[in-house]
Amino acid sequence: MGDQLITGLVTIATAIVGLAVFAVLVSKNAQTPQVITAAGNALGSDITAAVAPVAGGLGGSWSAIPGNGL
Repeated sequence: MGDQLITGLVTIATAIVGLAVFAVLVSKNAQTPQVITAAGNALGSDITAAVAPVAGGLGGSWSAIPGNGL
């Protein structure tokens, strides 16, 4: 019975979170395209920084840090 209770609570919590995400995405005030663009840019910067030691560059994200001195 304990496993069934936990499974039920997890299912309900997942449904609530899913509904909240859906409500934010379809809201009139949502800025979904801007958020997706920002996330893509951040991912690109992270990948650039991660491969910089192998590729021989410093990466764009490191040079943008104020006071870095590189």
